[in-house]
Amino acid sequence: MSHDPCPLCSRSGRQPLRDADETLISFIQSNEPGWQPEQGLCLPCLDLFRGARQRMAANPKIFHSGEYHILPTPLRVGANERFAGRGVTIAFLDSGFYPHPDLVESRNRILRYANVADPNHDEREFKEPNDSSWHGLMTSVVAAGSGHLSGGAYRGLACEANLVLVKVGSANRIVHEDIQLGLEWVIEHRAEHNIRIVNVSCGGDFEASYLTDGLSQAAERAVREGIVVVCAAGNSGGGDNHAILPPASAPSVITVGGFNDKNTLELGDNSAYHSSYGPTIDGLQKPEIVAPSIWLAAPILPNTPTAAEARLYDLLQDSPDTELRDVLKAHPGIDQQLDAASDLPAYLIRQLVSIKIHDANVISGHYKHVDGTSFAAPIVSSVVAQMLEANPRLTPQQVKRILIDTAIRLENVSVDRQGWGTIIPSRAVERALQYQ
Repeated sequence: MSHDPCPLCSRSGRQPLRDADETLISFIQSNEPGWQPEQGLCLPCLDLFRGARQRMAANPKIFHSGEYHILPTPLRVGANERFAGRGVTIAFLDSGFYPHPDLVESRNRILRYANVADPNHDEREFKEPNDSSWHGLMTSVVAAGSGHLSGGAYRGLACEANLVLVKVGSANRIVHEDIQLGLEWVIEHRAEHNIRIVNVSCGGDFEASYLTDGLSQAAERAVREGIVVVCAAGNSGGGDNHAILPPASAPSVITVGGFNDKNTLELGDNSAYHSSYGPTIDGLQKPEIVAPSIWLAAPILPNTPTAAEARLYDLLQDSPDTELRDVLKAHPGIDQQLDAASDLPAYLIRQLVSIKIHDANVISGHYKHVDGTSFAAPIVSSVVAQMLEANPRLTPQQVKRILIDTAIRLENVSVDRQGWGTIIPSRAVERALQYQ
């Protein structure tokens, strides 16, 4: 093994591909134009492409040729799938949640649901889908979903982790003080549920110094109590005001920005995402790291009109031309445009369905693709869960250091937007195993 850098990721340990078969070489070249076998690869990159081929063979519906599909997150980030967050509990702070099958089948991993924004809430709210349920549903499943409704394809990196779900607002409003209440609730109940990580995919109302701001102080206290706090940087990086808001602006938390990997395995094919970045009001540069924040598979909220439409589109895609009209007439009222198109030729119906799938970001009858640092942060939380499964003795400070030390800088993203670079989950887990 050479100490020369890998031509794809710049890690040391490049090795020749003497024993690689032609199909693997062709697959790598299709994702990395210009690469030649004599250049070699590092072992993590080689494992990434081998794993990708295996995943594609195991999920032919997602990867069958001739159509564009969203790649599963573990595949895109090259995750070490030996670890899945077993024995680790992640708390999520968000606008609302729902007990999605990817979290409760075949084992219910939701240990607790709490609503700190409304102590007098109706106990039925958790199980009844509403507008406020969707965001927290997506963040929790992106991190820890089992992929139950996709045959395991769209699972999170921490698909065996336990969850505690803390509602801190609604789809219309999450206030500064309620996020603070959520963090304080997590601290109070950390021992009861073995909470090691809290994911915060929401932000406060205003910039504030961590020295005086109650929300930032709650985040700092959580870290002192042994909880890894992972915060989304926010999505205001497209203009002049790209401020990082509490609790993401607190120094001890792991603040996660985003980038666009363009839904490919080509490590050099990436660009900036409009995520927020520092310096903070206290002069701290944020974020520390970035993760993919667009083209991410996330669940559709069940028992909603959107879910009914997605299932219909999925059914139509799988039906032969001769049955398209019958399918539409058997499902009236779901999509009025398709109702009106039921007598059109099959090829026109298929064109209309393809347009609707594209416009609605639909992947299948149960998933769509989403974007935002709200979903980059859960990816990092899931990597942290893998690390803590690998080495439960790690402190929040050690976790943050490992993520920074194992990150790789992106060529096409400015340093102030990406911090130390993109997470490399396999390297972070390997370092966690070695950490004394």
